[in-house]
Amino acid sequence: MNLTRRRGAIAFFITLGVCLTALLVTLNITWIFHNSRRLAIDLVGIIFFAIIIAGVVLNTVFLVREIRRNERQDSFLNAVTHELKTPIASLRLYLETMQRRTIDEEQRQKFYTIMRADTDRLLSTVELVLKAGELGQRARDQQRKRIELHPLAADCIQTVLRRHHLPADAITLADIPGGVRLFVFGNAEDLRTAILNLLDNAVKYSPNGVHITCRLQIEHYTWVTLSVTDTGLGIPSRELKRIFKRFYRASSTDLVKIKGTGLGLFLVNTIAHQHGGTVRATSEGPGKGSTMLFKLPLAIGDGSPAPPQQS
Repeated sequence: MNLTRRRGAIAFFITLGVCLTALLVTLNITWIFHNSRRLAIDLVGIIFFAIIIAGVVLNTVFLVREIRRNERQDSFLNAVTHELKTPIASLRLYLETMQRRTIDEEQRQKFYTIMRADTDRLLSTVELVLKAGELGQRARDQQRKRIELHPLAADCIQTVLRRHHLPADAITLADIPGGVRLFVFGNAEDLRTAILNLLDNAVKYSPNGVHITCRLQIEHYTWVTLSVTDTGLGIPSRELKRIFKRFYRASSTDLVKIKGTGLGLFLVNTIAHQHGGTVRATSEGPGKGSTMLFKLPLAIGDGSPAPPQQS
């Protein structure tokens, strides 16, 4: 119901802006036609007319953007509420069951495992929200050091495999040709957050089976790119850039509803830019999977980042 009202409001403001602009154009043309002999007055009128038109257009654009921003924020609050409420309700249910009924040790251990997974999910959601607020206030060079990417990516893969209870071959990390060690200069905690979010996103959008391939590659001798390729739902071309905006969530299909807060890829994008890099998405379309390309400057010599020569 709220979504319908907001879309109606957007349509109303757009229609209002178009109507006002058309009315102003009509009045201005009529005024010029009836006062065509006074050139100076005509010029002044045209200037004021242009200012009024610009004001109407800017006002309409601003109102529509505010409505859409509020819509994204409400969607985020609803998603976070759901992500918090679901594990809490599950924990409460298992605790009440253990309190009211006598259960054997095997069942008790099973309950403990489920409750542990619920607390991990709860903690992950809270940390995601806190990290989104923290990154915008942190100094760029705080706690930077030389970090080797391959071991970090491998450790993140193991974390995601455990978190989602996946088999070992669900996510693979290709070896670097020649055994080259690739280092970047950055904050280890932030880079771990970025890689974990890329992997979690790939798992989340692979509802029919997780098959993810990760690779580290050198570009132009001064950049290293971590690619995360999945065979999941894919991304429509119109959303390839939007998915990195705060609170934005890629469209779900009618058969598959994807949960999330809309912060994961926003964090990845923020962390990439704070480290002098970029992140972008590629996809051949819905149902054909997608690839996330996380690009950072290589650390050379004493660990200083390579000079920016990005093409």
